[in-house]
Amino acid sequence: MKSPFLSAISEFMYSRHYAKRTVDTYLYWIRLFILYSQKKHPSDMGDQEVELFLSYLANEKKLSVKSQATALNALVFLYRQIIKKPLADNLSFNKSNRAPKLPVVLTQDEIVRLFHHLAPTCSLHVKMMYGSGLRVTEMLRLRVQDIDFDYYSVLIWQGKGRKNRRVTLAKELIPLIRNQISLVEKYHEMDLVNPSYSGVWLPNALAKKYPAANKELGWQFLFPSYKLSIDPSSGLTRRHHIDETTVRRAVKDAARQAEIKKKVSCHTLRHSFATHLLETGADIRTVQEQLGHSDVRTTQIYTHVLNSGANGVISPLSRLM
Repeated sequence: MKSPFLSAISEFMYSRHYAKRTVDTYLYWIRLFILYSQKKHPSDMGDQEVELFLSYLANEKKLSVKSQATALNALVFLYRQIIKKPLADNLSFNKSNRAPKLPVVLTQDEIVRLFHHLAPTCSLHVKMMYGSGLRVTEMLRLRVQDIDFDYYSVLIWQGKGRKNRRVTLAKELIPLIRNQISLVEKYHEMDLVNPSYSGVWLPNALAKKYPAANKELGWQFLFPSYKLSIDPSSGLTRRHHIDETTVRRAVKDAARQAEIKKKVSCHTLRHSFATHLLETGADIRTVQEQLGHSDVRTTQIYTHVLNSGANGVISPLSRLM
């Protein structure tokens, strides 16, 4: 049975319009913190227990810097917003020092094989992630009006770091996207005559600014769920986008059927997009803008993929043979 305390945190976050992904992530780390602390209530703990937990994540669990930082963010939120006893600014704990993973990149031949084995229901989703370098969440959150057919581009609103950007759209996908929009229109027509339908979810500021937008076609998700569901933040009946686990599973299944031995995920498609752009002569700044990276050093990891192998460094063995 779910903890009443965690349920209260969930309700608090949804009432303040936190994204479901953020709610789930924070609840995961808060729950793990409570279990690690022998199920003591967080109100009976503080800086010392948090420091011990964060050190445990680094020393015992060997988590990455990013994962440890996410756990810290969740606990800072817990003590500031829920417990009302903010943590100290100078917490002392062992920092994770596990080196970040190098990106897994598919060859163009492997991409073709992957596409060949995709389930038809997820084919367009995956091709857009590779063709436009999208994160899986960015792809799922696309609205009909985010596709710019005139300039062959896709508009990404409030991506990672709350940044907006415009990315390329492969012309070859346009017929498939138009078919997808036709499907959205059919769902939308059914929803509009359903008395329980409350319109698509919109961020709070937009919902206030455009009160009728939630029932306009342009604001509907490009990849809607096949059924209506209850919005946990409001209790209203809406049509959300499909669940990301559906797409993740489709990518894993296709990689296995294509007999690709690398560890393939949705993010592998984004890594491959960036590497293949650089292979074809795109400059690093262009790739940085397409990916939405704030710092070009983040993008440079893909040049390392190219320059560290046969494209950049010739093995001395090759010279001997």
